[in-house]
Amino acid sequence: MRMGELVGKEIININNGRRLGVVGDSDMAVDIESGDIQSIILPRRNNFINLWVDRQHLVIPWEAVKKVGTEVIIVELDQTSPLYQRYPM
Repeated sequence: MRMGELVGKEIININNGRRLGVVGDSDMAVDIESGDIQSIILPRRNNFINLWVDRQHLVIPWEAVKKVGTEVIIVELDQTSPLYQRYPM
């Protein structure tokens, strides 16, 4: 699969049905030697409350991706899991 084929797909967490973001609004960490995607990096959504909160982003490891469909990417992220990580921008 090419990275261009992922653009525009919504990312949905299977654990709670929450929409996490859209590929295209995000970045990807890629292994430059193998070309493998290591993670998807989503920016925190901007809203009125976030103006006063430190901006963070969500790192979704590629291992958390369970299915890539025609319109969505299904990920499995449990907030108690070490895979679920938020980092300051």
